[in-house]
Amino acid sequence: MSNLFERIGGVAAVDLAVDKFYRRVLADDRINSFFEGVDMEKQAGKQKAFLTMVFGGPHHYTGLDMREGHKHLVARGLNDSHFDAVVENLGATLKELGVPDSDIAEVAALAETTRNDVLGR
Repeated sequence: MSNLFERIGGVAAVDLAVDKFYRRVLADDRINSFFEGVDMEKQAGKQKAFLTMVFGGPHHYTGLDMREGHKHLVARGLNDSHFDAVVENLGATLKELGVPDSDIAEVAALAETTRNDVLGR
């Protein structure tokens, strides 16, 4: 059976999904303030490498671990409601791209495994 990375369409699909995802995030007033001053091209590159890795594709992610990478945002008030908004935006993006609900549920479950690290708990 193919892995999630292959099922959603590989590199091209992840690239498209991340680009659409960040357009949604930057338009979402619940969370867009966390991205003020962020180099979004660099951020998108890190996100593409991270999602490729967690979806079972080639491992090229070299970013900080989740706890370290989000510590400065936790200090600015990052909490569960923000995490939920990010997961919601990711799910909506994948749905828009025609990813089946079962695969979106798998993505949400993978995201959930990072919640405590992202939120520094």
